[in-house]
Amino acid sequence: MSHTPLRRRLAATATAVALGATALTACGSGSSGEDAATESGPVSLSYWAWAPGMDKVAALWNAKHPDIEVTVHKQASGDDLVTKIITASKAGEAPDLVQAEYQALPTLVSNDALADISKEVRGVKEKFAPGVWQQTTLGTDAVYAVPQDSGPMMFYYRADLFEEYGLTVPATWDEFARTARALKEKAPDKALTTFSANDSGLFAGLAQQAGAKWWTVEGDKWKVAIDDPATRKVADFWGDLVAEGAIDNQPMYTPAWNKALNTGKQLAWVSAVWAPGTLTTAAPDTKSTWAMAPLPQWNAGERVTGSWGGSTTAVTTDSKHKAAAARFATWLNTDPEALAALVKESGVYPAATAAQTSGALAKAPDFFANQPDFYTRAAEIAATTAPAAWGPNVNVAYAAFKDRFGKAAKAKSGFDTALTGMQDATVADLRKQGFEVAP
Repeated sequence: MSHTPLRRRLAATATAVALGATALTACGSGSSGEDAATESGPVSLSYWAWAPGMDKVAALWNAKHPDIEVTVHKQASGDDLVTKIITASKAGEAPDLVQAEYQALPTLVSNDALADISKEVRGVKEKFAPGVWQQTTLGTDAVYAVPQDSGPMMFYYRADLFEEYGLTVPATWDEFARTARALKEKAPDKALTTFSANDSGLFAGLAQQAGAKWWTVEGDKWKVAIDDPATRKVADFWGDLVAEGAIDNQPMYTPAWNKALNTGKQLAWVSAVWAPGTLTTAAPDTKSTWAMAPLPQWNAGERVTGSWGGSTTAVTTDSKHKAAAARFATWLNTDPEALAALVKESGVYPAATAAQTSGALAKAPDFFANQPDFYTRAAEIAATTAPAAWGPNVNVAYAAFKDRFGKAAKAKSGFDTALTGMQDATVADLRKQGFEVAP
């Protein structure tokens, strides 16, 4: 497949709208197709999603909208689903709606798998934090999805152990480094946290907070800036801490990591809003000993966070009922009843700002019962989410991170070289796929 028109679609707003309209006309997914279908009977929409309980949420819609029935088909998440969507789209057999992670949107758009629904979702933008909504537009006037859930990043720490060792919650990354060193002096067998080379999304979120924009467009070319000053600052910061032994260098989500959290050998965790669920199973003996605070800042007084995780609801170019599908996507992610059901049935942290402190999120997670304002603070942090810039080969960049940073973390050196390798691998893959890349 030639990527020239696709590059241009993502490169300029006017071209994006034009090509989007062309693609929709070719696939028969315009509003006229929906009108014709409505005349002959109810509309049936298929929705590929991986979040648990999504069928129960869709049932609420179906009960009130007999003219538009949504059937949920449970899928695997991650790269497997992206590949399945692209394959189905090329065969003209994609579902009407898909649950897609934010970083997967450029890949799906560049493969003509997602429709521009900007006309169908007018007025919806204001219901989401700017940094979250921006990820569904790819920097154009086109809109390729409605935000569903988000993963604003936060700092989690053992409040009891911080008090025991006389540590102060760091407000800046410089303070974070000093805290890590101070702990090592007081308790050499413990570590403030670990640098995990298994978690590309964590590193991407930290770079996002620092101001990085890994993929942008210059004219009709992709610009890759994974090794930009912002990301290099992040890599150097963590690399220096690992090299001096101020923090651990082991991967997360392993039995050893769980034990470190559960026994207090690791006192803190840079994570996202979904961390309480992980801590519940990884460190069950530490309930009510943790506290959450904003992510440390690069400059004192700033208020910005990165994002780790989250997904959207997108309409495919194969859908013959685009307006109906966009209507469901809007309801699913903005209607109070739907949002409450998403929290209850699917366990997600909704991207819609109005839902982040109401309903099922009015009470703190059980694991954080000692911090009753947990979700109030989380909503304040979520509003400061920095914009992210994704490209059509995030999977390649993430794989390169795990490979190169994994070696650097093990060797406790070479983080700068690892970042350069990540950049080079990403650029090489774009060129291999047929994209033009700006120098």
